[in-house]
Amino acid sequence: MDCRRFLLTSLAGAVAAPLAAKGQQSGKVYQIGFLSSQMPTDPEVSRLLGVFVQALRNLGYAEGRNLAIEYRWAERAEWLPDFALELVRLKQASGFRTAHQHLRRHA
Repeated sequence: MDCRRFLLTSLAGAVAAPLAAKGQQSGKVYQIGFLSSQMPTDPEVSRLLGVFVQALRNLGYAEGRNLAIEYRWAERAEWLPDFALELVRLKQASGFRTAHQHLRRHA
């Protein structure tokens, strides 16, 4: 598995984990940040994003109803830190952990 795909799937899992753990509260809209080093036009990224959004739906979360996702697409890997900082500043990623921290917790 290449590094980009690993990072994408790890970040998606890290972002979704706090949502599943908290459960749903009536009327609350959860906001998460989604950060990728690949563009959504890439077929594999598009497929993985579809799986991610479907997994959230299976947990009872739907964009526009009780979930807002703020997407950031970095065409170059060196843009990732700036985009991550932007998401944190927007408070979209309140449950955000790095992929490394997520894997260490679940290893």
